[in-house]
Amino acid sequence: MNWYYVEQGQQAGPVSEEQLGEMLRGGKIQPDTLVWREGLAEWTPCRSALGGTPSDSTTGATGEPTAEAVCAECGKMFPVEETIRYGNARVCAACKPVFLQKLQEGAPVNTGELRYARILTRFSAVVLDGLILMVVNMALGFLLGYISAIAARHNPSAIVSVQFVLLALEVAVAASYETLMVGKYGATLGKMACKIKVVIADGGRVSYLRSCGRYFGKMLSSLTCLIGYIIAIFDNPQKRALHDHLCNTRVIYR
Repeated sequence: MNWYYVEQGQQAGPVSEEQLGEMLRGGKIQPDTLVWREGLAEWTPCRSALGGTPSDSTTGATGEPTAEAVCAECGKMFPVEETIRYGNARVCAACKPVFLQKLQEGAPVNTGELRYARILTRFSAVVLDGLILMVVNMALGFLLGYISAIAARHNPSAIVSVQFVLLALEVAVAASYETLMVGKYGATLGKMACKIKVVIADGGRVSYLRSCGRYFGKMLSSLTCLIGYIIAIFDNPQKRALHDHLCNTRVIYR
């Protein structure tokens, strides 16, 4: 039985049911990735199509899983039958008037296609996040510097220990900031200001574990004389840096 799935806003496949299951377990697709096979009336989240538990999906009156879709305007989940399709996107009934008005006026609308962030936009977000972390690190440095000055009166060698503690704290703060913000909101404060976010290949949410791995992947991108970042310039059209390749993520406009 051949299955098709959505990747980067486009139909991909076919793959067998076994291959689809392996892709789900391996993280290439997510439980909410839309899939379809012959015999299904609509594209369905993978968790429902492969027999997810009742807690994983919405059920209808018959007890069967009901396919859901994300509204391109408000970003909320709705049953497919309560939405309208436009290109690869779906819009809920409440957002339909606004969406149609945008179409009539020629305003930009979300058609479900991923719009990859430009290098300059990504660089701006990195600078903003760097400034935020710099302020935090300066505060930590001032506090630990005060502590080390007191400790040095009794044990001069304590200054070295304080420096190691400060370095460890700076890494922990930066890693926590990146992991929690990207894992929960899909973007750090710098990315939010630049209206971009981090997603997986099909546009889905990045898990906390993947977000943490991406942070340490960014360290690797820096340690390679910034080559890990430079390769994004030549990665068309997705503009992925080394850490994006390692973690299978993309940076797109919100």
